[in-house]
Amino acid sequence: MNDDVHDPDVAVSPAQARMAQAGPGEAAELLAAVIHSRQTVLPRRLGDPGPDAGQLAAILGSAAAAPDHAQLTPWRFVIVPRSARDRLADGFAEALVARDAQATPEQIAQAREKAHRAPLLMLAIGCLEGGDPEVDASERLISAGCAIQNILLTAHAQGFGAALTSGKALKSPALHALFGLGPGEQALCFINIGTPHRRKPARERPAVAHYVSVLPDR
Repeated sequence: MNDDVHDPDVAVSPAQARMAQAGPGEAAELLAAVIHSRQTVLPRRLGDPGPDAGQLAAILGSAAAAPDHAQLTPWRFVIVPRSARDRLADGFAEALVARDAQATPEQIAQAREKAHRAPLLMLAIGCLEGGDPEVDASERLISAGCAIQNILLTAHAQGFGAALTSGKALKSPALHALFGLGPGEQALCFINIGTPHRRKPARERPAVAHYVSVLPDR
């Protein structure tokens, strides 16, 4: 992936300046603490308060630091405010009934309830076609994943909990129409952010040896 080329004439950002002042060791320790302490907090365990305007700006702005070959910005996010949650609930219900015409009223109510959980709810959309033909869909998807991870880490660093949620509804025509997905776009996941009211114990992380190997000389 061809990331940004370093230009010595580009001004150092405030964040880079703070990192430099902290020193590489201190900055690395702080970054590691944020990364390794992050965990998923399910939407039903997230409540008010959600991010304020300044915190939300920082959360969303962190996505722009994701690797982005050819500067395509192959992702976008649609926030679902409280005032639009009923529309999303209708979309979830319609998607369920389209998949299962025998869905019970209880199942439909459960589908609708998912739209009313976390204080901050947004849909992550991958823009997998268009622009530079040399940047294929897999590379764009990786960029979107990095943008999403930046959002999760920034929210966690601010003290919020977060979770990614998906499901069959993401492929439904009802939700595609609701969010205005265009050709070449894919609904990736919902991002849920709020204040944790309950947490599960942190899961055990896989050991490095479990997912890293070394290519042999021959």
